Order: sequence, then C-alpha cells, then structure tokens
Amino acid sequence: MEILYQDAHLLLAVKPVGMDSEQEFLQAVVTECGGEALAVHRLDKAVGGVMAVARTQKAAAALSRAIQEGAFCKEYRAVVAGVPDAAEGVWDDLLFFDNARRKAFVVKRERKGVRAARLSYRVAGTAVDGDRTLSLLAITLDTGRSHQIRVQCASRRLPLVGDGKYGGGDNRCTVALWAFRLTLPHPETGEPLTVTAPMPDAFPFGLF
Repeated sequence: MEILYQDAHLLLAVKPVGMDSEQEFLQAVVTECGGEALAVHRLDKAVGGVMAVARTQKAAAALSRAIQEGAFCKEYRAVVAGVPDAAEGVWDDLLFFDNARRKAFVVKRERKGVRAARLSYRVAGTAVDGDRTLSLLAITLDTGRSHQIRVQCASRRLPLVGDGKYGGGDNRCTVALWAFRLTLPHPETGEPLTVTAPMPDAFPFGLF
C-alpha cells in the first residue's frame, strides 16, 4: 500500500484500481497498519488514487463535517475522448441515479431522487490516439454525486476512455479517472493538508 500520510487520527493512501473502497481497501489498511479504518468518502471500484481514512470515530465525525461544510477538496484527472468546446469552465447538471441499473443520468427537471451536480474543469493537455484526440481534464468537484464525473463528461459527448457504461469502452484500460489530489483539514488540529498521487504511467494517462 502506498501511504502518503498517517498519524493516530488520519491515513491518506492510494487506493488501487479494482479495489472496493468501502470493504477491501479498509481491510487492506487494517492489515497494513492495524487499528481502526473508517470510511468517510468513496471511490468507484474502477477508479484509483488518493483516499482519506479515519483512524478513530472522532476523526470520522470531524472529516464528515468537513465534507458537509465544503472543506474537503477533491481534484481528479480524467482522460476523455474528444476536446471540450472551452479550455476551462463549470458544468452544472441535475443528476438522477438509477439504483436498479447502477447508472446515473442527466435530467432536465427536479423530481424525487434528482440532485444538483457541479464541477470545474480545465484542459491540462491533449494527445492523439489513432484517429482521435484525447483530452486530459483537471477536474475539481463541488458536489460528490455517484458517477458524477463520468456522466457529466459523457452527456457532453466526452466519454471517459475505458468507461463502457457511459459510452467510452476501450479494452486497453478501465475507467480513465484518477483521484489526483486531496485537500482537507486535519481532523484533530484543523490544519490544512494536501496530498497528491501522480497519475499512473499506463494507457491512457501515459500519453500525457
């Protein structure tokens, strides 16, 4: 396990792609470090990168409050097929997550189960892959909805490479989304912490 920061209250580590964030990853933390490991946020199984794990109940409560207060800043790197119309911007959508189909949808009107979603992005680079152009997006989430980045990109005809569920299927990789940087207040001291997990040197991230 790649540990980026740890003390008696908090552990920041890199979750591998393909590992469930709410069971397998927490068990890996306990196996590696002992003690308690409590989830305060999650990543999709197909997504790797920085995750925060509380080491005490008190720390978990403090981190949960930080998330609710918007003091928990998550920055991602995503590789999409295509190039956005603008080099940077903000995307606001209404999302509905269908639990039966395990899939999110952008919808037009508010109704039961629909939640507002917002993210900011900038194009960090482009690369040629065969007869298409791929874009590396630096994305900061203002909200944390299920599959948010995946569906907001796909709804703009910019599917994440490797994301078969949302139109970007590619047998060379899983979903090209990486939890790149996490900034949060320390659950005991309140001091800001920032950790970064460099992108993996594999397709499609390795093109940038």
